[in-house]
Amino acid sequence: MPGLQLESARLLIRPFVQADLGVIHHILEEAFGWDEEVAQEDRLAERRSWLEWAIHNEEWLAHLHQPPFGDRAVVLRENKELIGAVGYVPLLDRFGQIPELALTPGGSPYATAEIGLFWATGRQHQGRGYATEAARTLVKYGFDQLHLARILAVTEYQNRASQRVMEKVGMTITRNPYEMPAHLQIVGVLNNPKR
Repeated sequence: MPGLQLESARLLIRPFVQADLGVIHHILEEAFGWDEEVAQEDRLAERRSWLEWAIHNEEWLAHLHQPPFGDRAVVLRENKELIGAVGYVPLLDRFGQIPELALTPGGSPYATAEIGLFWATGRQHQGRGYATEAARTLVKYGFDQLHLARILAVTEYQNRASQRVMEKVGMTITRNPYEMPAHLQIVGVLNNPKR
């Protein structure tokens, strides 16, 4: 199987395959909510399109010598059960208005591009440290192999579970001091210790 594959003590992180559709659809619907106004068949069709993109994204970014952006499957080493997703995501936002993330004194209202970290774990596997283990694996790869200066993660004020994962991987939790943009609420930041 081509593409970025990583291992940790209990997990394998691998590219998605078509056979993952049913399980990852359920996991991501749980994580991000069921849209009652959209028929389940239509949601599954959207997820199928996303999965095809994720598979092609893995292949084409490597051909173009680009960073391995995108989601990957998180599976248990012991039985190969798909339990979640993890990945690097491009972030473009006004991070400079958060004092701890500002690149210049006084901050900046302009958007900057950052490398973000994404994770989602199926409900029946939450609370066992899998999201933290998967995130740490990507952090290690990002710092050791991609030589990233820093990695960010974003979430909402009320998402304490995600904030705990950020803390466990060593991120400093920051809050946007402004109301806008409304979606930019909590940002975890982890600087490469070799910098």
